Amino acid sequence: MTAEQLISFARGAPSLDIVDVAGLKAAAARAFDSDPAGITAYGTSVGYPPLRAWIANKHGVDIDQVLVTNGSLQADAFLFEHLVRPGDAVLVERPTYDRTLLNLRGAGAKVHQVALDEHGLDIEELRTLLASGVRPTMAHIIPNFQNPAGVTLSAERRTALLELAAEYDFVIFEDDPYADIRFRGERLPSMLSMDTAGRVVHASSFTKTVCPGVRVGYLVGPKPIISQIAKKATNLYISPGMVSEAIVYQFCVSGDIDRSIETVCRALGERATALGAALRTHIPGARFTEPDGGYFLWVELPDGTSAAAVA
Repeated sequence: MTAEQLISFARGAPSLDIVDVAGLKAAAARAFDSDPAGITAYGTSVGYPPLRAWIANKHGVDIDQVLVTNGSLQADAFLFEHLVRPGDAVLVERPTYDRTLLNLRGAGAKVHQVALDEHGLDIEELRTLLASGVRPTMAHIIPNFQNPAGVTLSAERRTALLELAAEYDFVIFEDDPYADIRFRGERLPSMLSMDTAGRVVHASSFTKTVCPGVRVGYLVGPKPIISQIAKKATNLYISPGMVSEAIVYQFCVSGDIDRSIETVCRALGERATALGAALRTHIPGARFTEPDGGYFLWVELPDGTSAAAVA
């Protein structure tokens, strides 16, 4: 088998064949043609203004609620630094993204994991945990096509989680880079859009819908939180990458982002179906739920199966 024939399961990111390279080249040319002074100079820590406005419009929020970052992991890091102090209780899903765990533990958080099922976070287990006296500062949730389980938080559980956040006074960190990559079923409302009490901070990224190399993510949240994080960002790097953000902006306003999402959804839907069929054929005892979108399918092997042998 050649390197070109290998299928990598190491990352949740678009493969080169579904990246719109031609569209990105054209977007780069438009970015330099339309705003050479703006994109070649230092910007401000909140990000490239036109892209910031585009994101605000996408989510139906004020522009002052948006901070554009160097990828979604930096968005995570900013929020963790702002909210979490050593010893603070933080809720996460079980399983969850490994770097989330590493970063939270690095911040000194006391991490409490709550199980997932096919409908997302187990709300009854969470109620029991809260009733036991745990008082979290924050709940980190990947609501759509979760990494790595692939499941989606149901609409009913989103409502219940918002109610618990209000009752127990914690922030919901809605880490949502996969929401646009739905290849089956109806899209669910974000918790950001459902929030009426300013308890949700939402993060997303263009890594999954454009390409990882652009390194553009963002936070959307209450103005006081975004303002305070922006001040810290100024001290850290003055501004994020204006060139990358301008390219992404041009890619978005041209409509290329919508075509890119269609391409990614079609390709990943086909691949998820093929993977499910292969698992049923070659590992008939494997347990899994086919995702309705995203990049991940979680497999539980039959008892006694050697993972090394399967690999």
